Amino acid sequence: MGQQQNDSPEHAILARISTMVADEKTLRDLLASGRIDGETEQQQLAALERELDQCWDLLRQRRAKAEIGEDPGEARVRPSDTVEGYQS
Repeated sequence: MGQQQNDSPEHAILARISTMVADEKTLRDLLASGRIDGETEQQQLAALERELDQCWDLLRQRRAKAEIGEDPGEARVRPSDTVEGYQS
C-alpha cells in the first residue's frame, strides 16, 4: 500500500520534470550547434526553469501534506514569482 503507482500524480510530476530537464539539454545543444541564438536559448531556459521550480514545489507540497496526514491532492501549483523567491 505504501508504493506509488506509475499513474500517480507524483509520477506524472516527476515525468514532467524529466522531460523539462531533457528540453534544457536540447536547448543547450541547439545553441552549441548554432541553430538558435543565445537570447532565444536564455528566454526558453528561463521559462523552463520557472516551470521546473513550480513542479518541484508542487511535489514538495504533496509529499509534506502526505507526511502529516493531509490530502496531497489539496496541493496546488503556486505562481512562479512566489516559488522563485524560495531558497533551497
